[in-house]
Amino acid sequence: MKVSDFDFALPQELIAQRPAERRDASRLLVLRRAGGVVEHRMFAELPELLDPGDLLVLNDARVVPARLLGKKAGTGGKVELLLVRPAADEGAAAALGRDVGALRWVCLGQASKGLKPGATVELEADLRAEVLESRGGGELLVRFFGPRGSLLQAIDRAGRLPLPPYIERPPTADDADRYQTVYARSAGSVAAPTAGLHFTPEVFERLRARGVQRAELTLDVGPGTFLPVRTEDLQGHQMHPERFHVPEGTAAAVNAAPRVVAAGTTVVRTLEAATDPVTGLLRSGPGETRLFIAPGFTFRQVDVLLTNFHLPRSTLLMLVSALAGRERVLDAYREAVERRYRFFSYGDAMLVLP
Repeated sequence: MKVSDFDFALPQELIAQRPAERRDASRLLVLRRAGGVVEHRMFAELPELLDPGDLLVLNDARVVPARLLGKKAGTGGKVELLLVRPAADEGAAAALGRDVGALRWVCLGQASKGLKPGATVELEADLRAEVLESRGGGELLVRFFGPRGSLLQAIDRAGRLPLPPYIERPPTADDADRYQTVYARSAGSVAAPTAGLHFTPEVFERLRARGVQRAELTLDVGPGTFLPVRTEDLQGHQMHPERFHVPEGTAAAVNAAPRVVAAGTTVVRTLEAATDPVTGLLRSGPGETRLFIAPGFTFRQVDVLLTNFHLPRSTLLMLVSALAGRERVLDAYREAVERRYRFFSYGDAMLVLP
C-alpha cells in the first residue's frame, strides 16, 4: 500500500488547540467493524459501550518537560534539544532518576548552523549539554552536566512541556495538568498517550461498577509519533525505537481476558510487540519496539481500540486502519470532518468495536 492511500481532507480549524472544558466531555465516534456502522456518542458514555469482563489496558507514561532551549557556548547561536531516550539499556523513568551526568542520552537537536561533536550547549537553570556524536537526521548523542541532583530535577527546572507541533501556541500552566492522563505515573515520555486524556476518576468508577477490569503498562512515547512517513511505499518506512515495560500482573490479566480493550495506539504497539510469536501469550518485562502496524497485520491481543483522530498519512492512522479496515476508517473520518469533530491530541475520541 502507499502513503497516499491514507490521505483525507482536514480543515485546519478542526485541529484542537485546547482541551475540552472537561476531560470526559469529548465526543466519541463509535465504529463497529461488522458492517462499518457508525454511532455518535459522548466519551462519558464509554462504560455502557464495553462489556462486563472486558480488560481495559492503559499506558501510564508521564510526559516530562523534555524540550530544552539554549545557546551554543562561545557563539551564542540558538539551540533546541528534545530529550528522547537514554542511550543505555534502561527505562526512561529509572534513567531520569540518576545523577545529571550519569548516562548519555539520545536527543533531537536543532541549531542555526548545526551541532557537531564537541559542541557545548548552555541551557537554562545552569544545565549544560555536550554533543558526543551526530547520528544524522537531527539525532544526537549527548551528555548533560549541571547542578547536583537527578536529571529529572534538572529538566523540571530547565525544560518545557513538548506540546505537539500542530498545537500552534506556547504551553500554559493548564497544559501541565491537561497534557497528562489522570493515571500518569512513569516519567519519560515526550508525548502523552492521548487516548487516555479523556478519562476521569468518575469514568473509571463507572467502568469498575460495569465489571470492566483494568491493567496498566508503560511505553515511553517518542517523537516518532509526530514524524511523517517520508516514503510513498509503506515498506520503506522505519519506526523510531520506543521502550516499554509490561508488569507481570498485566501480562497475566491480558492472557486470561475474554476481550482486550487498548486505550490508545501506544498500548496496541506494546501488547503486540510483547507477544510471544510461538505461544501467542503476552510476555512480561522490559522491551523495545519498532513495530509498524499497517493493513495486513495480524492482531494477536487487541480486540477493541480506543483512540483519538490522527493526522492524514500518519502511521497512527495506518494502525487504526489495520484493525478496522482502511475504507471503513476513512469513511468514518470523513463523517467526523462533516460533523465537526475535533482532531489530534486535544481532540475527540473514537472507539473501534468488533
